[in-house]
Amino acid sequence: MALNPTLQDWQGRWVWIVGASSGIGRAAAAALHRQGARVIVSARGADALDSFAREHPGSVALPLDVTRHDDMRAAAQAVQQHAQGAPALVMYCAGHYHALRATGFDHADMLRHLDVNYTGVLHLLDAVLPMLIGAGSGHLCLVGSVAGYRGLPNSLGYGPTKAALNNLAENLYLDLHPLGLGVSIVNPGFVETPLTAQNQFHMPALISPDEAAGHILKGWAKGRFEMNFPRRFTAWMRLLRCLPDSWYFAAASRVTGA
Repeated sequence: MALNPTLQDWQGRWVWIVGASSGIGRAAAAALHRQGARVIVSARGADALDSFAREHPGSVALPLDVTRHDDMRAAAQAVQQHAQGAPALVMYCAGHYHALRATGFDHADMLRHLDVNYTGVLHLLDAVLPMLIGAGSGHLCLVGSVAGYRGLPNSLGYGPTKAALNNLAENLYLDLHPLGLGVSIVNPGFVETPLTAQNQFHMPALISPDEAAGHILKGWAKGRFEMNFPRRFTAWMRLLRCLPDSWYFAAASRVTGA
């Protein structure tokens, strides 16, 4: 059952990808461009965005810092001008990750996770919700993680912000679906990106950003609310959410060696 209006024909439709300098965001932007979308890419790295624009004719580079509210509002106004209205898709892929445990608590790094992974989304919502609601159309996509399903070792800073995105997306869906807007949440497993390159452990079912982008576009085409992949890994992570706490903590400690 499709929970959202299906997105299959991208030809000539404007899309805005926030966090598109590398990883999933850049791969999704490239995949949408191949489908004929008019792509606007944003991130802090202006050089990476300019490189993308050169490689993908017709796309627009729009640098911003997601932690700055004024930057986000100015960028949203520019997007609205380019699209001559609300874009068909707004996707938030910006992310910060650093392995962190309570035994090495880092207050500044905890707040950095919060600023980029969650507060940045709030800045985006403040900037784009009025135009999307006014248009009565458009799709809002947030990129979470299976790390938000339950607590995991080394994820003290990252996991809670992704859990918050899952809850936020569900609330957004309840409020915006009746108005004709689409809302989706992407919960990938391990994807080969600059963020996961920091990991010093074996990452099961590791996939490329291009593979991740393919899963996402298929999910939009089917009107899905949540996209999690690869299923050979995320199916087990979803199952862990159903375990009694005592079973889960024992399993997590045994599997991870924590």
